[in-house]
Order: sequence, then C-alpha cells, then structure tokens
Amino acid sequence: MRRRSVALLLLVAATYLPVSIATDTIDLTASIAGNQTLLSARGAFRLGFFSPPGSPAGRTYIGIWYARIPVQTVVWVANRQNPVVQSPGVLKLSPDGRLVIVDGQNTTVWSSSAPTGDVTTKATAQLLDSGNLVVSSDGSGSSQSVAWQSFDYPTDTQLPGMKVGVDHRSGFAWNMTSWSSPADPSPGQYTVKLITGGLPEFFLFRGPAKIFTTGPWNGVVLTGVPELKTEAYTFVLVSNPNETYSTYYISSPSLLTRLVVEGSTGLLQRYVWADGAWNNFWYHPTDPCDSYARCGPFGFAYCDTAHSPECSCLPGFQPRSRKWSFRDGSGGCIRKTKLSCGDGDGFWPVNNMKLPEATNATVHADMTLDECRQLCLANCSCRAYSAANISGGVNRGCVIWATDLLNMRQYPAVVQDLYIRLAQSDVDALNVSAGKA
Repeated sequence: MRRRSVALLLLVAATYLPVSIATDTIDLTASIAGNQTLLSARGAFRLGFFSPPGSPAGRTYIGIWYARIPVQTVVWVANRQNPVVQSPGVLKLSPDGRLVIVDGQNTTVWSSSAPTGDVTTKATAQLLDSGNLVVSSDGSGSSQSVAWQSFDYPTDTQLPGMKVGVDHRSGFAWNMTSWSSPADPSPGQYTVKLITGGLPEFFLFRGPAKIFTTGPWNGVVLTGVPELKTEAYTFVLVSNPNETYSTYYISSPSLLTRLVVEGSTGLLQRYVWADGAWNNFWYHPTDPCDSYARCGPFGFAYCDTAHSPECSCLPGFQPRSRKWSFRDGSGGCIRKTKLSCGDGDGFWPVNNMKLPEATNATVHADMTLDECRQLCLANCSCRAYSAANISGGVNRGCVIWATDLLNMRQYPAVVQDLYIRLAQSDVDALNVSAGKA
C-alpha cells in the first residue's frame, strides 16, 4: 500500500513539474505540450506553459523564465491576452514561419506576427541564453536569418540586449507594459515608451496620463535617472534615422538582472538576483519630486528633508498662484519681468537640473554652444537652451526650448548647465545677488 502511495505521489508531481525535451529548438516537425519545456543551451532560460499563482484554474500561458533560480520569474509571455483554457496547450512552428499555440480542441489560441522574409522548410524556433526566442528562416541561427523574435515584443520586462524605443522606418514601437496583476499577465495600466522628437526621452504612463519621465538623454545619462552609470551595468542609447532605442548590457553573464514595470505599484524597477532573492537595485518614481510636472511650468522640484516646500521657481520667476503657500506648486511660475525680445534679454545658467521635457525641443547637432545662444536670442519664442551632448566633458550641439519649461528636478550632483532666458535687468540683479557685479 505504501509503495502505491509513493508511486501515486510521484505521478502527481510529474504532472506539474516542467519536463525539458533536452533541446533549445523546435522545427516544423516538433512541438512542446503540457509540461514539456525548451531549455536554452547553457541552461539560463526555460520556455513552456505555466499558470501564474492565483490565476483561475486551468488557464495556461507560454512564457520564458529563469531556469536556475528556485523562484519562477517569468520575463516574457506569448499569449498574455489569450490563455489556454482547454488543455493541453501545444506550441508549434507552422510552415509559414509563425509560432502557434493551439488548445486541446486544436483551436488556435495565439499566433506570432508574420515573419520577415521567406521561410524555408528548415525553419526553427530557438530559445537563446539571452532569453530571446528566435525564429530562424533557414535554421542557421544567423542574424540574417532572424524572421521573428520575442525581444521585439516585450511584455513587462527588459532583459539585457532587449530594445525599448521606436523603429522610425516602420513606426513599430518596443514598449513595456505591466501585467494586470500578479495572477494575470494581460496588459495592465502602466506602460514605458519612448516619445520621439527633440532629445530621446522615455515616459511611464498610467493609462493615457504621463506619471514619470527619465529626463532627456544628454549623451551620457538620462538626466532624470542619475544612477544608470555603474561598473557592472552599461546603459546604451542608440539614435539614428532608422531607430531610437535604449538597451543595457551586463559585464558578467552570472549576474542576473532585469528591468520591470510593475503592475501593482506602478514603479519602474531594476532587480538583481543575490543571496537567493530578487533585490531592488533602483526604482522610479522614487518620491513626490519624480511625479510628472509636479511643479508646473518654470518650476522645479527639490526633495530634501531640509528643503520645504518641495517646489521652487527658476531664477527670475515667481509663483503663479497663492496655492504655493499651501504646498501646491502645480500651477508653476511666471516671469518677474517681461522679455523684450532683443538686446534687453540675457541668460542665466542653472545647474544640477534634470533637463526640461524635450520632446518638443529643437535639436541642432552641429552647432556650438555660442551659436546656440545667438540662435535662441534671435528667436522671440525661445525660453532656454543647452548643449545637446556632453559626452567626454565637451559641449556639443544645441537644444532650443520654445515652449514652457516643464518637469525639472534639482539634484545634489552636477548634471549640466541649462541657460534660461530672462530680462537683462533680472540677469543683472542675479549677478549682484551672486556677487558677480
């Protein structure tokens, strides 16, 4: 009787434990079903059907998760809006190069988008150690043969080497979207996306509303995420006529890290696996000063226990509303002295500042900073200017803001100079106050 009980227990366990089919690849003649999985070549990632804890009984999804850690951490979901409810689910590669999920009644539940280029009878789908699932049109696995890849369709997680941004040629966007809940991987209300125009800048949305921005890219950092630069973590931003995107790389393959937009908290968080758990390395928004447009036009936020209230006006500006007395700076600031639009105007530098939202700014990549100043002064709509790129400690290019300056934050560390346009009388007064007269 005891032997029968043990045998029954082992049978039940086998029903729920993932079973690798000893390969990282399927072709037109193979598939995975039930609890079968693919395992990447060096055992970094596993692909198979899974059910999130707490999800309705019988719902399964095709996902990719880390293979070597005890906590199942899903980094990508194929059919996040279309779970399999009639088991068993089957994942296969169709002759036209699409990945297809069918349920127990052979009904198609999900299929990948049409592959790019022609697909041969030797086509394969391979799970790489990067966590990328790649359809190779001829089975060679070469970069030229990539007809579809999961990295082009992020869910809530960005892995090293994965893009977040925009393909300008097709208009296709690599966005991250949160899960609806820990039990439901369908798209939630939080999305991270690049807004094109001006300097590259990434936004966190809750529904249609902006709630956080990384700040514009200045060639070195995203000016609102100063902790991006670390020895083990290399952040990269690529911007050219074909595409604009961010990605990152890790110096050691043994370091497990991921960037996640959380559906329950609405935070963009970077996790690192250490000491048997996922540790939060950094997150945004970090405090009220990170909230989008917290201090309104021409205002900036400064979160420090020794600084109250958190909103201040730029030099030469004053609060627009008495609400500032009640710690509400959303109305922003207005000029103390009107501009003359000519020789009666000047500029005042401010530093340590997250650059203003720059999606509507104008960028002149080949202009010097002095030429930038002259261009701003000649444009009555220009509110401020700065260098477009400060890499290598050298100011390059020009950014012109012809709209109200919005979404600034002051940091203890030097970021770069922003030159705000003021009436010359206000510049003179500021010089006297600073002892520069």
